[in-house]
Amino acid sequence: MRNIKRKTGMAAAVLGISALVLTACGAAPEEGNGGPDAASDYLGCIVSDSGGFDDQSFNESSFRGLSKAAEALGFTPKTAESKANSDFATNLNGMMGAGCNLTITVGFLLGDATKAAAEANPDKHFAIVDFAYDEPIENVKPIIYDTAQAAYLAGYVAAAQSKTGTVATFGGIKIPTVTIFMDGFADGVDKFNADKNENVKLLGWDKDKQDGTFTGDFEKQDKGKQVTKNFLDQGADIVMPVAGPVGKGAGAAVKEANAAGKDALLVWVDSDGYLTAPDYKDIMLTSVIKTMDTAVEQVITEDQAGTFDSEAYVGTLENTGVALAPFHDFDSEVSAETKAELEALKAGIIDGSIKVESQASPKA
Repeated sequence: MRNIKRKTGMAAAVLGISALVLTACGAAPEEGNGGPDAASDYLGCIVSDSGGFDDQSFNESSFRGLSKAAEALGFTPKTAESKANSDFATNLNGMMGAGCNLTITVGFLLGDATKAAAEANPDKHFAIVDFAYDEPIENVKPIIYDTAQAAYLAGYVAAAQSKTGTVATFGGIKIPTVTIFMDGFADGVDKFNADKNENVKLLGWDKDKQDGTFTGDFEKQDKGKQVTKNFLDQGADIVMPVAGPVGKGAGAAVKEANAAGKDALLVWVDSDGYLTAPDYKDIMLTSVIKTMDTAVEQVITEDQAGTFDSEAYVGTLENTGVALAPFHDFDSEVSAETKAELEALKAGIIDGSIKVESQASPKA
């Protein structure tokens, strides 16, 4: 077993999540009361995908950005939590009925519904996280991320830290915003193997074939648990689930395996899992972060100020839109040499001397 003393300090709490009442799927949101200042006339809203606002991942991070903007600008936000894809249109229609000035939609799967709502309501503004249209829509701002850049670093450090020489990744649904993580992770493992003349094996994803392991949804944690157990049985000791709440199942499988004598770790995605998924912080090597809360807060602030535009926001390592999270409890286990190599790789990606490419990389 890894011979370190686990830190017991409490992780920073996620701000504001429990303070706001989530609107039931399919129902029109209630009217906002707003604050006493001029911003009270402004209404920012959000519609989740089926992962919900407590997914400890991208829905929750986006919701946190709305919450921060609402507090700063003095309005009461409206939320609609989708339980299934069939709720998207209904929830968006409810937001239009509530008079939302800007509606954030979260996730690739809301692309069609957001486009339909935007075209039917040209006087309203929208921002969609993790999706960009081939033809820009004047009243929709995409918030997208070149996640492969940060996932490349995660793949490299996972390969460096593996004791078994086998790591793994899997996705929820095979869509570009999932496979972009897996592409970057695979390239990072390959980079480690090339630089160190090693042969760390990656289970769950073949970048060349664009084929791998998927649970088929972002909800069923038991599927994530079984997939992860299979990987652990095949010798993997570090697993990166790219599957929203399904990742909790992966965490459960790792914890159970470690209780039985294994020594496995998790790589989280979208948010710093050490903070947002604290049940698994004792097995959290690192996370591939997308700073969705910052981008969402910025877009809402600009919209309220009258400076909305439809140009895509693209998060990169250079603008800190994506990042590799701290190693937290495992910081002492990652060698100074590996940390220096990660910094050099990050610098190379930023200056363009290292190319991280994925079929799913943003074209904006």
